[in-house]
Amino acid sequence: MSNPLRSLLEEPRPSVPPVRVWRDWALLAFVTVSGVLEGVLREDMPLPWLSVVLTVGLAPLLLWRRTHPLAVVATAFGVIAVVDIGLIAADAPALDVYTMLYVLLLPYALFRWGTGREAAAGLAIILVAATIGFIVGWTGVGEAIGGIAVLIATFALGWAVRSGRDARERGLEQVKSEERVLLARELHDTVAHHVSAIAIQAQAGRALAATSPSSPLEALEVIEEEASRTLAEMRTMVRVLRNEAPAEYAPQPGVVDLERLSGGSPTGPRVEVTVSGDLAPLPRAIDATVFRIAQEAVTNALRHARNATLVDVRVAGDQSTVRLTVRDDGDAGPGDLDPDAGFGLTGMVERALLLGGTCSAGPCPRGGWAVIATLPLRVPA
Repeated sequence: MSNPLRSLLEEPRPSVPPVRVWRDWALLAFVTVSGVLEGVLREDMPLPWLSVVLTVGLAPLLLWRRTHPLAVVATAFGVIAVVDIGLIAADAPALDVYTMLYVLLLPYALFRWGTGREAAAGLAIILVAATIGFIVGWTGVGEAIGGIAVLIATFALGWAVRSGRDARERGLEQVKSEERVLLARELHDTVAHHVSAIAIQAQAGRALAATSPSSPLEALEVIEEEASRTLAEMRTMVRVLRNEAPAEYAPQPGVVDLERLSGGSPTGPRVEVTVSGDLAPLPRAIDATVFRIAQEAVTNALRHARNATLVDVRVAGDQSTVRLTVRDDGDAGPGDLDPDAGFGLTGMVERALLLGGTCSAGPCPRGGWAVIATLPLRVPA
C-alpha cells in the first residue's frame, strides 16, 4: 500500500463534532414539510406515496450525519439501493423527488467528519447505490456525467472544508507552542539573571571574608533571597526546549517599559499609557506578560481599528491581581478585528492561561475594540 493511500486511510476524525444544534432541527422540519408538500401538490411525481415515505423516513438521519457519518451514509444509500432494486424487479418507473437532494449532505458530512477508513467505506457504498440509481433512471450519458460531477463536488467540498479547518487548528497549535517556547525562554532568562546575582554575591562574600567578617552574612542573605525567587520562577517554567538560544541576562521588558508604546503618528491614533495601583514587585513572568499582551493589543489596534484617534492602555494593580485594558475608540462594525481571525489573540490568551490568568477581546458597547487581561500577582506553582 502506497504511503499517500495509507495516510488517507489512517486519517483520524478532525475534531469533536457538534452533536445536534438548532439548525439541524430546522433542516429536518424543512425537509419533512417540503417532502410532504411535494408529494401532495406535484401532479407528475411517479409513485408519490412511496416517494413521500422514503423522503420523510430518511430525513431524521440528518441529525446524526456528523457524529455517525458512515452509519448514516450506509443506511440512507443502502435503503435507496434496495428501493431501486425493487423498482427494477417490478419494472416500475424511477423515483423523482426534488426534496431528496438533501441526501447530498450525507456524503459531505462523511468526508467532513469521518475517519479515512469511514470515508473509503462510505464512498464504496455511495458508488454502488449511484450505479443502481443510474440503471433505474437512465436518461442519457449527459445526465449520468452531471450526477457524477455533483457527487464528486460534494466529496471535494467536504474534504476541502475539513482540510482548511485542520490547517487552521494546526496553525493555532503552532502559535500556542511558540508562545510556550517564548514564555519558557523568558522564564529561563529570568532564572539566569537570578543565578548570576547569586554567583556574584557568593564571590564577593568569599573575597571579603578575611577583611570584613559581616560580609559573608550579608551575602548569604542576598543569596537566600535570590534563591527563593529563582525557585519560585523555576516552578512555573514550561518544559519545552529553547532551541539552544543563549540566555539573556538582561531583564525582560515589563510594566515600566510600557511607555515605549505611547505616542502617535501623523496617520494613526495616539497611544496613551496609564499605570496605577500596587504593582511592586511583580513576578518577572507576570511583568513580561503584561508588556507582551499590551504590545500585541496595541499593534492590532493600530493596524485594524477603523477611524480610531486614541488607543488607551491602562494597567491597574491591587493586592491579588493586575488588570490590563487596551481599548480604542474606533468605529464598531464588520471591519473590526474578529477574535477568531488571527493568531495574535491566541498567543495572548495562551500566555495568560499558562500563568493562571485570563485574556479576552471583543467589541465595546459604545464602539471600538477592547482587550482585557487579568493576571495573578503570584505565579502559580
